[in-house]
Amino acid sequence: MTDDTRPNRPARARWGRRTALILLPVLLVGGWYARSAFLGERDPLASYQFTSIQRGDIEDVVTATGTLQPRDFVDVGAQVSGQLRRIHVEVGDTVDAGQLLAEIDPTVYRARVDGSRAQLKNLRAQLKDREAQRTLAHIQLRRQRALMAADATTKESLQTAEAAAKSAEAQLDALRAQIEQIESTLRADEANLQYARILSPMRGTVVSITARQGQTLNTNQQAPVVMRIADLSTMTVQTQVSEADVGRLKLGMDAYFTTLGGSGKRWQGTLEKVEPTPTVTNNVVLYNALFDVPNPDGRLMTQMTAQVFFVVAQAKDVLLMPMAALAQGQARSPQAGTAAAAPPAGVPGSAGGRGMGRVTGPTAGAAGTPRQGTVKVADADGKLEERKVELGVANRVQAQVLSGLQEGERVVSGLVVGNGTGRPQMTPRL
Repeated sequence: MTDDTRPNRPARARWGRRTALILLPVLLVGGWYARSAFLGERDPLASYQFTSIQRGDIEDVVTATGTLQPRDFVDVGAQVSGQLRRIHVEVGDTVDAGQLLAEIDPTVYRARVDGSRAQLKNLRAQLKDREAQRTLAHIQLRRQRALMAADATTKESLQTAEAAAKSAEAQLDALRAQIEQIESTLRADEANLQYARILSPMRGTVVSITARQGQTLNTNQQAPVVMRIADLSTMTVQTQVSEADVGRLKLGMDAYFTTLGGSGKRWQGTLEKVEPTPTVTNNVVLYNALFDVPNPDGRLMTQMTAQVFFVVAQAKDVLLMPMAALAQGQARSPQAGTAAAAPPAGVPGSAGGRGMGRVTGPTAGAAGTPRQGTVKVADADGKLEERKVELGVANRVQAQVLSGLQEGERVVSGLVVGNGTGRPQMTPRL
């Protein structure tokens, strides 16, 4: 060994000592963690998820999506053909009953009225002439009868006078009939002339105008709609309920809804009608359910989308527990594997459900009989005990506790998905 390599030995020794000092704490920490994980005592409740029993409000509801429509509205159309000369209102205007909305060119209808009136005047003049002729015929008839009584005329002259009187009466009746016919025609022409002025049939708001000024309207084939007027003070909510839920609806039940831009505000109503004839869309059977809601401030508008909730049952300020604590079948042990996830949130007795409790009573709740179930509760000593509970109003998330649990007690609502060590798996931070 040369003298050049001797000075490197102390440096190598120093690096070896430093490496040992670094690895020793790491090995000690790893050994302590392995000992506590595999040989140490485990918390028997660490593999469960718990939820505390709390007070609150609960509702069992049927949800549906609907649209808003005015309860009272009318499509104002044109009853006569012609050019739409002028529209006097705009969308959003409030109109009164009888207010002028639009005008159709009345030239043709005014000419027909003038013609019918002139013809009527002519017939009435003829009527006066016929009445004069009838008077003359009756005078001649009386003269012939007087002469006949004095044997101063012939029977033939008397018969001629009688025929002339009857003819005058018949002509007078025919003329009166013609006058009645012309008067009827005149009334129709005057009505058509009035129809050229389109008036509002109700008080409300102009929500749409489909015709345009200058447009020619043809009523021979179909009555054209000029505009729609609606009373927006009361709106009708029209919802579509699936055939699976329509059986839970009852007339008179409470309902409420929210809108997309309503900031969570609830509008209350009462179910008034369920139409018996469904609509089928993509093989989905839906039934229309309707109810009215006041709209005094005008915040609800036509064609708004409403998320509707029909209240089947509700309870306020009651003890609540999660439905995840109940499920069909035996409770699963955490040693069965880490793949055992929390039981699905659903109604008691859902098919195939496995979880931390089981239903022991009628899941649907017979008349006057509360639903019963069994849950696992953490006692004061840190142990689990099974306890029977009675349930009231329930939905897919929570259930009302009638008996068996106290406020603040913790019930098992699921299993913690761990890593095989018995400890909860930590959620990584983002």
